[in-house]
Amino acid sequence: MSKTYIVPDEIAIANSVEAKLEHLKNIKGSFSVYRVDCGSCNGCEIEIFAAITPMWDPERFGFKLVPSPRHADILVCTGPLTRQMYYPLLRAYEATPDPKVVVAIGACGSSGGIFHDAYSVWGGIDKVIPVDVYIPGCPPHPATIIHGLATALGILDQKLSYKIHANGSNQSPVIQESLLGDVLFERDVLAEAKLLMGYLFGRKLYDKYIAALKESPDIKDTVKTRIAMERLTREEEDKRYQECMQTIHNKIYLSHMRKFQAIDDGDRMDLKNN
Repeated sequence: MSKTYIVPDEIAIANSVEAKLEHLKNIKGSFSVYRVDCGSCNGCEIEIFAAITPMWDPERFGFKLVPSPRHADILVCTGPLTRQMYYPLLRAYEATPDPKVVVAIGACGSSGGIFHDAYSVWGGIDKVIPVDVYIPGCPPHPATIIHGLATALGILDQKLSYKIHANGSNQSPVIQESLLGDVLFERDVLAEAKLLMGYLFGRKLYDKYIAALKESPDIKDTVKTRIAMERLTREEEDKRYQECMQTIHNKIYLSHMRKFQAIDDGDRMDLKNN
């Protein structure tokens, strides 16, 4: 959906990048924050409320919630922008003194999330007003919210940096050779493993499957690999891992092997019947 709000010239001029950076430099250590719920499910609100408790203590960084946008330096916006919150958001945006910083919290605030194409939703916050900082997540953790704000506003130094490794530098990350000659295979196995068992146990499932696959006498021979995988999978004590390893093999491994040969039912793992 295209933008329907045009930022007035005087607001646009007052909110140039230079003006915002100078403003942040002047107020560093004292940030007044006003929160606008643009139609969220309250998941992000719960995390924001948790973030302002003494446990996380954002005031040590200078963040403090204020009751009115007229007192704010920063607008924190959550949720997909619904039609009912269109004008309240604009009123809050225009009431906030210039220059101001707009922060979109959560997946919905950043892009509209799963509601991006709903009939009652405009989309992410940036569909209507300019956004300076995005903190994605569904919902983002309190620590993520504080860290994102502190990093974006220059309180904390950005730890990520762009590096170029040239001329065979030994500082470049080591990439292991793919078992099938295509790193997309390992990527797909890991993605499917996380889908089946989550991030923590998905990584363990990935390691178990790859370790078993390496025991095949010829990885590109689907029959020999199936026999080896069925034998090694049965040795796994946890039935959940057995079922998931079979799923990965039949779905990911065989789909990649179709590049090299035709696949039939005899190539599929079947722990119940074989």
